[in-house]
Amino acid sequence: MKLIVVNESDIRDAVSMSEAIAAVKDAFARLSSGKAIVPLRSRIPAAESEGTTLIMPAYLEGAGSLSVKVVSVFPHNAEKGLPTIHAIVMVVDAETGKPLALMAGESITALRTGAASGAATDLLVRRDAHTAAIIGTGVQGRTQLQAVCEVREIRRVFVFNPHRDKAEAFAAEMEKRGKVPGDIVVASSASEAISEADIICTATTSRTPLFRNSDLKPGAHINGVGSYRPDMQEVDELTVAQSKFVVDSLTACLSEAVDIIIPRKKGLI
Repeated sequence: MKLIVVNESDIRDAVSMSEAIAAVKDAFARLSSGKAIVPLRSRIPAAESEGTTLIMPAYLEGAGSLSVKVVSVFPHNAEKGLPTIHAIVMVVDAETGKPLALMAGESITALRTGAASGAATDLLVRRDAHTAAIIGTGVQGRTQLQAVCEVREIRRVFVFNPHRDKAEAFAAEMEKRGKVPGDIVVASSASEAISEADIICTATTSRTPLFRNSDLKPGAHINGVGSYRPDMQEVDELTVAQSKFVVDSLTACLSEAVDIIIPRKKGLI
């Protein structure tokens, strides 16, 4: 069996953010119209490391797309000088079941998650939105910012990381990258970062809400991508209760999206 191996740089060179956003929109449309099979992902906890490995298969009818992703999220990896997320994607021939390729999954994961927020921002955010806030300045935060800037004319960005040096490095790296503006402000808190933001992206492993509902600018849009375990929560219950919220998969979100599960259990939504 001969496999194509696609590395991280190949993926970054092959797919632009605008192309990724278009692909994600198409995939979500197929999912909502019943033309995609996406079982609830399996999860293997590694309690000693507080990490999780997820197995995520998907098939798009009519598109010939069949693949399986294995992604590990280990929040303490930064202490070891390693990325929080490691992943690999296996592409399978939809007619024969033959494995076709192995693709390094870190870039795909970040690109796809960013593109999902880009699609949501394009469809749900006011056209006059010009200010963004990025909470969490890891790999995911980078593609969140790129995606938002792809679909709206962002003029100013606020960023926050509890480790200020990481936020400053993020700002230096991302300013004027592609459509990202040069005006990137490093905030001293998440609340400060979001206070003027039209668009907020949360990409953290926080166990407690990152900001208060009262900190939000009226009409703000939140792309919440971080919480995926029962002990994680980025957005407080009051904010969810007062918001219109749109999900990719209702089944998956009612099983895994803690930001929605908590207020639902409390009867707030």
